[in-house]
Parts: sequence; C-alpha cells; structure tokens
Amino acid sequence: MKRICSIYRSPRKHEMYLYVLRADALSRVPEPLLGAFGAPVHAFDMVLTPERTLAREDITKVLENLDNQGYHLQMPPPEEDYIQHLPEELLRRNDPV
Repeated sequence: MKRICSIYRSPRKHEMYLYVLRADALSRVPEPLLGAFGAPVHAFDMVLTPERTLAREDITKVLENLDNQGYHLQMPPPEEDYIQHLPEELLRRNDPV
C-alpha cells in the first residue's frame, strides 16, 4: 500500500501539517478545516508505505486517514515540550530578584 503524499504546513500554527494524497491535492479536505488551517503552504512530497517511520506520527494512522477521509492533520506538540528544552538561565531570566 504505497501512497504518494503532499505535506502542507499551516501559516497560522507552527508545526501543524496537513497530509493529503498528491493525486487528490486539497479536494477532499473540508472547507472548515482549511479555514482554520489557513492557506496551506506546500512543504514537500513523499512516498508513504507501512514500513516507513515518521518522526511524530504513526504511519498506520496516517495511511488509514488518507484512505478513509482523504487527509491527515498533524497537530503541533504540546507547548510544555518546548519549555523543557530551554536552558535554566532563560527560564529564570524574568523571575523577581
């Protein structure tokens, strides 16, 4: 089950991506979702197979969503993940003396 997929990034939300089948483009994505997502910016195309691994998504779920609904929405990671990676000095910079 090989799928050629186009990935679009959201101009409104950092690290939010929309996966669609390249042949369908954005035709199967609901209008309300596109409205909330913003004007999609094409990031890249890739071939998806069940054997492939993705950094933050379950490939089985992505392929299932592409087949069933025509798209897969990748949400950004929770904000606390960003904060954990900041150096202690930056986390304390605005603390009262």
